[in-house]
Amino acid sequence: MEHTRLLECLASDHARLRAVAGVADLTVAVPSCPGWTLADLVRHVGEVYLHKVECMRLNSHPEPWPPAGLADEDPLELYDRAYAALSAEFATRDPDSPAFTWYGPDQTVGFWIRRMAQETVIHRIDAELAAGVDQAPVPDDLALDGIDEFLVAFVEYGSRTWPDEYSDVLATADGRSVLAETSGAAWLIRPTPDEVQVRVSDIDGADATVAGKPPALLQWLWNRADESVTTTGDADLIGYLRTVLAAGAQ
Repeated sequence: MEHTRLLECLASDHARLRAVAGVADLTVAVPSCPGWTLADLVRHVGEVYLHKVECMRLNSHPEPWPPAGLADEDPLELYDRAYAALSAEFATRDPDSPAFTWYGPDQTVGFWIRRMAQETVIHRIDAELAAGVDQAPVPDDLALDGIDEFLVAFVEYGSRTWPDEYSDVLATADGRSVLAETSGAAWLIRPTPDEVQVRVSDIDGADATVAGKPPALLQWLWNRADESVTTTGDADLIGYLRTVLAAGAQ
């Protein structure tokens, strides 16, 4: 997905999240983020934005984090300040320029453009759920990119790079596979005792299938379940996959 398009999506979803949070009761619970209020959600996104700004400026993980005083700032003011800093940082850097990231294969500013676009669309959905308002559409191209990012960068790479986070859930993996399928694209997900293998695939013969339009499938993978997603095959395997995906979403 082009970086210019990702930045457009980031700006749109930032504006939507801000608009929803700006008129909602910030003390309401966020049903998709147990234990969080809407204020917690807004603060989290702002802190994430500022953290990525520091990752780019320092070309390393900022320590200590978060900085003193951040928790005392008004969440909406923090969010506004953080987005201004993030968008300004992106405006001064080429997407191909180097930047520290947690994802070994991509150490560029472009990784953070993609990650922040995907972070923001999921959390603006969380804000809409908390406020009880209609969900704004998720563009298909953004959703397809988000599905790939989650399965490849979070689940597959994460299971290989931080195996301790997956060891308990993968201890019972038997190598059976689930096909995540949408609009002509598909990913074959195969949990094994050592890692979660993901490959782009249109191969039949998976033990179970999860299918839906791109926005619905993206939300299902992030456990923002959508009723329009359909599952076929081994129901227990689908349930097990949800447990595996939850490890990747930490």
